[in-house]
Amino acid sequence: MRDVSKPRLFFDASALFAGVVSSTGAARALMLLGEAKAVTIVVSEQVLVETERNLAHKAAYALPYYRQALRAIPLRVLADPLPAEVTKHAGIIAHAPDVPILVVAMQVRPDFLVTLNRKHFIDDPGVARKSGLRIGTPGDALAWVRTRLALAGTVQ
Repeated sequence: MRDVSKPRLFFDASALFAGVVSSTGAARALMLLGEAKAVTIVVSEQVLVETERNLAHKAAYALPYYRQALRAIPLRVLADPLPAEVTKHAGIIAHAPDVPILVVAMQVRPDFLVTLNRKHFIDDPGVARKSGLRIGTPGDALAWVRTRLALAGTVQ
C-alpha cells in the first residue's frame, strides 16, 4: 500500500540532469529529500537513458555523481510504455519524443511531474489539463513539497 503522506515526484531527464549537475538548485534539494526518504522519486527507463546520454555529452564530469545518486536514492524505476500506449496518447503533447515520458507519468499518477522543459510541458497548459497531472519546475515542486510536508508535521 502506498504511503499517501510521502509525496511522489516523477522526474523527467531535465530535472534529473539538473539535480546532478547543480549542487544548490531545487532539483538537487528534491533529490536529497528522496535520499532521506521524505519523498519518493519516480523515473522511467527512458529518463535514465536520456539523463546518462545528456550528461555524457554536456557534463561528462558529472557521470560519477549521477551513478552515485542512482545508488543512494531509492528511485522507483518504471518500464517504458508499450508502443500502443504511446500511439494512443500521441496528441497529448506536441513534442512526440516526450509522449512516452508523459504516458508513464500518467500511469503512475505522481503528485508532481518535475521538469525544466518549459516549452513542451509547462508553457502549454493543455498538457497538464489533458494528462491530469500537476506539472512544474523543480522550484515549483520544492515549494509544493515543503508546504505538503509542513502540513503533515514533518517539517518545522
